[in-house]
Amino acid sequence: MTALWARHCSTKIWSRHRLAGDEGGKTLLYIDRVVVDDVRAPQVLKNLERRALAIRRPDLSVVVQDHSVPSFQTHSGLGGNDFVDATRVAAHRHGLRLLDVGDAEQGISHVVMPELGLVLPGSTYLCVDSHSPTVGGVGALGLACGSSELEHALATQAMWVRKPRQMRVRLEGGLDDGVYAKDVILHLIGRLGLDAARGIALEFAGGLIASLSVEARLTLCNMAVELGARTSIVAPDETTFAWLATSPHAPRADLWRRAHDQWRDLRSDGDARFDVELEIDCAGLAPQITWGTTPAQVASVAGHVPDTAAQAGLDEAIWRRALGYMDLTPGTCLAGTRINRVFIGSCTNARFGDLEIAARIVTGRKIADGVKAVVVPGSRAVGRRAQEHGLRDIFEDAGFLWGEPGCSMCAGGGGEKVTAGERIVSTTNRNFEGRQGAGVRTHLASPATAAAAAIKGEICDPRPLVQER
Repeated sequence: MTALWARHCSTKIWSRHRLAGDEGGKTLLYIDRVVVDDVRAPQVLKNLERRALAIRRPDLSVVVQDHSVPSFQTHSGLGGNDFVDATRVAAHRHGLRLLDVGDAEQGISHVVMPELGLVLPGSTYLCVDSHSPTVGGVGALGLACGSSELEHALATQAMWVRKPRQMRVRLEGGLDDGVYAKDVILHLIGRLGLDAARGIALEFAGGLIASLSVEARLTLCNMAVELGARTSIVAPDETTFAWLATSPHAPRADLWRRAHDQWRDLRSDGDARFDVELEIDCAGLAPQITWGTTPAQVASVAGHVPDTAAQAGLDEAIWRRALGYMDLTPGTCLAGTRINRVFIGSCTNARFGDLEIAARIVTGRKIADGVKAVVVPGSRAVGRRAQEHGLRDIFEDAGFLWGEPGCSMCAGGGGEKVTAGERIVSTTNRNFEGRQGAGVRTHLASPATAAAAAIKGEICDPRPLVQER
């Protein structure tokens, strides 16, 4: 195939879903799956009623209870129960599939949709949530949108989208034991910056990607948003197909065979040209943790807070503000910094594999005095599997609290905010000022680093704890 006709993975999906174009440089794309969360559902569905617009394909739309679901029954917070109740009423009124609180399939949208096989390779996926590109981990084209665009998509099963430029990041080298996908993506964000992929369709490829689990790929695609990516993707392969084969709603029998043949063709053509292409060797990468107030302000757990703004690659005022908010001194070693809380959860790191990673460190140990540690599985299915494999018992025996599936402490939904002035190691994707509560100091890290911090009561390298096993 000549380079003129060679296509990228995301371009192939784009072409197969193109309905019309171009209006002001935009393409009208058919959307295979529209997801509405509990924060937007009541108002968005009410707006459609007010405009006398019917939902075009109720069978292809899903309402998910995740952002406002209380992790613990003692919390209702931020009108969480009001949102949950209003969402339930609105979904039933419109005849939409609802993944409701307590349902066997309920969980965080970007966790349950791939897990259930409700989003598949080569499909298009739309949700208001900014981390919708997470589903690129199974080879789907995930797009975030605003509320008005969501209304349009519900009414037409399509959305106008500007075609993004193409970027490929080849990741090579193996990861040491105790180093994971979260460390890789934090390293990339720190190295490349928050705008490196602004508005771009980012494809992850390379030898390291081929060796990673689907859950690890979902983590990478989830946080590619923090590089500014419009969407992100990993071309589906046999690892993807094996993972999806047992999904409850994946195709079966002849439909599976036909789908499998189409999915295998989604990989980027060998001579496809990318606007930006990088190769990064991840061999020898150390566990990463953020020190500041963006995901790009990151260092290894054995590293130091930058001595100067220039060393951090930041404007002086931004550097000083980050240090002031985080209550850190220039040159301070991050390892040994005392912490108050640990959160293992979110659409970034709340899948079964993530909990396995953390449990490996926690087994037979207790959390440090003065530390409150919480695990919130990303879905009911993850929670059930964790219980069947004894992971829940491991965490609870160590002193962790076990919450109900949902977004929880990621952004303080359902009343799960941290106390001002507290320092938390969190497996979430954003650490902006006030993200987990006013005055809360958030350090983003992998499940392994978070679990190790809970045990030691301070930021530390998880590898010695892993190697003791």
